[in-house]
Amino acid sequence: MTSKDVFLPGYYLRQLTELVGNAGVDTVAWLARAGLTPEGLDEAAVGFSLSGFLLLMEDAVRLTGEPALGLLLGSRLLGNTHGVLSYAALNGGSLRQVLGLLEQFLALRITLVAMSQEEQDGMLRVCFRESVPLGKTRRMGLETVVLSIRNILDFITMGACQVREVAFDFAGSDADARLAAEFCKCGVRYGAGWTGFSLPMAQLDMPLRMADPAAFSEAVEICRRELEKMTRQVSMAARVRRLMLEQQNGFPSLQMVARLFHLTPRTLHRRLIEEGTSFKQVLEEVRHRLALEHLKSGRLSIQEIAFLLGYSDVANFRRAFKRWEGVAPSGVRAVSG
Repeated sequence: MTSKDVFLPGYYLRQLTELVGNAGVDTVAWLARAGLTPEGLDEAAVGFSLSGFLLLMEDAVRLTGEPALGLLLGSRLLGNTHGVLSYAALNGGSLRQVLGLLEQFLALRITLVAMSQEEQDGMLRVCFRESVPLGKTRRMGLETVVLSIRNILDFITMGACQVREVAFDFAGSDADARLAAEFCKCGVRYGAGWTGFSLPMAQLDMPLRMADPAAFSEAVEICRRELEKMTRQVSMAARVRRLMLEQQNGFPSLQMVARLFHLTPRTLHRRLIEEGTSFKQVLEEVRHRLALEHLKSGRLSIQEIAFLLGYSDVANFRRAFKRWEGVAPSGVRAVSG
């Protein structure tokens, strides 16, 4: 049985299907490539293998020929379209509280992107990064998520949220930035060193008009239960992969991962074997994907990438990469450059 690494709300997929259909694409055939049917999109959540999800998104971008597909989809995901997460946000007491809620429970709506917050010079940066490398669908995915979260803040503040700038860490033309600014209602910068948006710290603790502490607490508890339920549905390999990608200071050991999942190392090993993989194989997959993403971005040297991926010797990284790709890291960088 194919494991489910990715879950997306059926509503999101219905909106994307409509956009794809509007471009003249045969949506039945498009969905069938990922093993889906139009009727299946009526489910509250649709599960995919990671490869099936990426194939569906890549096909959507390729078949429509629409580079702004992520912005078009994000513009349809308004503040009240995110189920219990929207309900909780609407009853939040402040932007600070709601942003904390979204950071904690974003995985209820999408598991492929993680959210974090950084303070800088009187501004709060709300940052987004891939939990799993998205490859050719990276631009579409991040533009969708950034715009949809910005829409939530507009929804709960009744349009009063002062987002100063939206930033993306991938390239875009001046025309791309102008179009994105129309969607985001503020300045947009491509080729930045981060992805997300910034807003004044002074806004964070201003009371929200719709605040209801009791309703907020109840909604948060529902979010917790739903997240626990969803976690049980996701394959163990996907959970391990996500945990590895979320670590900022090296990859955790088998023993540490087992402890975090409240399992014995032997049980974790057995669960992965039952799914046709192993801890070592998942780690190799994560290193491989991250290596490709870092090399193609061009922001880090090969030595820095090797260190970031846990190789004490650059030569070991070069050997591993040649085993994965059949060429040296410098070959991929030269092609990307």
